[in-house]
Amino acid sequence: MKHSGFCPKCRSAHVIRVPDNAHRYLSNSIAITKWVTVNRVPVARYVCCDGGYVENWIENRHELSTVRRSFE
Repeated sequence: MKHSGFCPKCRSAHVIRVPDNAHRYLSNSIAITKWVTVNRVPVARYVCCDGGYVENWIENRHELSTVRRSFE
């Protein structure tokens, strides 16, 4: 949906991007905890407004690397 603009399930073009909300505690995000440190990685949601299908995307390559290093 992020790249095509269409829902892969129902082919609807009514897709919206819901950004991560930085003002809510860990909303829509991945929290990486190590000892006492919490790294927050924002996750954007792409929602099909017709069928309800949702995709989550980490949009920043640097943050994607952070997740990879933490969980591999």
